[in-house]
Amino acid sequence: MFYVIVRGLEAVKSCSRVYLEAYTSILMVNKDRLEAFYGKSLIVADRDMVELESDEILRDAATENVAFLVVGDPFGATTHTDLLLRARDLQIPTQIIHNASILNAAGCSGLQLYNFGQTVSLVFFTDTWKPDSFYDRIAENAKFGLHTLVLLDIKVKEQSEENLARGRKIYEPPRYMSIPTAVNQLLEIESIRKEGILDGDSTLAIALSRVGSIPSSEGSTDDDDGTQRIVAGTLSDLQVQPESMFGKPLHSLIIAGKKLHELEAVYAGAFAVNQENWNRVAKKTS
Repeated sequence: MFYVIVRGLEAVKSCSRVYLEAYTSILMVNKDRLEAFYGKSLIVADRDMVELESDEILRDAATENVAFLVVGDPFGATTHTDLLLRARDLQIPTQIIHNASILNAAGCSGLQLYNFGQTVSLVFFTDTWKPDSFYDRIAENAKFGLHTLVLLDIKVKEQSEENLARGRKIYEPPRYMSIPTAVNQLLEIESIRKEGILDGDSTLAIALSRVGSIPSSEGSTDDDDGTQRIVAGTLSDLQVQPESMFGKPLHSLIIAGKKLHELEAVYAGAFAVNQENWNRVAKKTS
């Protein structure tokens, strides 16, 4: 989501340099269109620049206005907090302008925001690395009937182990975790842990894609025009859906708590791929 409030627009227009962070999320607006809107040239800040060249971003920021634009809220990524701390260490005055984020837009699922617990991240598994600390956080949330927002992995400007070892600046193609991949990984960990926290047939989940987006063009004949999608069901229901069902990235997943309010069950149930299964499980949790 990339929204601009009037205060933010005025701030950008006052800046001598404007950076656009481009690796912790996907910008769903063309850069040229943004430049025309702001009347400013935008400097794309990739991962290397944000993590390794913060001094350049903060250059002269004590005496002139510099903007650092992000997709979502400025505090939605620890990278952004680190940049703010660096500015403070240099005694550079800072001003935060908040924005919409998946952390609050997840309410479009029909689940009440005050019923959410800890948010977790799910990374791409490898043959030798399958971290499962997220399982314990989901279990803690489930104990109190709370929902869990699962943020899915993004791989942008990543190097292979070989290129990294050889110091070659060759990057892998971007990868964005899809709902099917996420569900399969969750169920894989459940098959190992066997605690029933993510049982496929009795765990309700809601898949979100490109929350807050609008069609890329009017009159588009593309079946997937990039609009927001919401798909609900048990984990088993979601596992068997074709990947096209979930639309374009970015994707997020909500694991519903075990104490659904009746209104939550009805609202989210409207997005269910199998209404009978949804109602069966929701009835046990309401």
